[in-house]
Amino acid sequence: MAANELQKRETYRDAAVVSHEPEEMEIDLVELMYRLLEKAKYIILAAIAGAIIAGVITFQFMTPTYTATSKLYVLNSKDSALSLSDLQIGTQLASDYIEVFSNWHVHEMVNQRLGTDYTYRQLDEKVSVSNPSGTRILYIKVTAGSPEEAKTMADTYAAVAQEFIAAKMETEMPNVFEEALKPSAPSSPNKTRNVILGFLLGAVLACGIIVVQFITDDRIRTSESLEKHLGMATLGMMPTTKGNEVTKGKKSKRGGAKA
Repeated sequence: MAANELQKRETYRDAAVVSHEPEEMEIDLVELMYRLLEKAKYIILAAIAGAIIAGVITFQFMTPTYTATSKLYVLNSKDSALSLSDLQIGTQLASDYIEVFSNWHVHEMVNQRLGTDYTYRQLDEKVSVSNPSGTRILYIKVTAGSPEEAKTMADTYAAVAQEFIAAKMETEMPNVFEEALKPSAPSSPNKTRNVILGFLLGAVLACGIIVVQFITDDRIRTSESLEKHLGMATLGMMPTTKGNEVTKGKKSKRGGAKA
């Protein structure tokens, strides 16, 4: 008798330990997909709203900027005949000349010629210089609030750099390879890209909300969920009624409600 009682206590204790073990969360991907399909209209509305908001911000609150590019050609020989060493030195000098455009003297000279009062930091943010690999050409890109200012400033930087290089670095003055072309369209913001990003962001946000609601919703909606969570098989289903109206289930031909 005592042995049976002891065995029962051990069984109850094991059951209590098992009941306190955390259950692993399982996500039914098929059901989640159907939930997203059910809420497709809300996802589409959220995507459209995101595109509209992005469009309004882009067109109304973002200032367009324009970019113009002038080019300098770097060469280390005054003679018409060029040697391989001249070409190699020209390539090396092109890399060195990039540092010229970060010199505050160059920025100050540009300010004086244009009659502007930009700070060193503002001018440094407006201009960028690059040297494509394997070439002796410097690309001087200037970004400004108007196409006229962008072109004028790019050409001015090219002229000032020519003079500064010849005077300070005691090398040949680089030639103007190409003057800046007045930009016909703003380089920023990209209106089409922003609207598309707003559309996608709205759709992703709506999907995220639906997924979170799906994961945190622990209500039992189907007989399969009841059997899964409580381990009880369903024998039938009773329709819920509101007043005299049947809100769940269909009436049979004889006037009864199907279970």
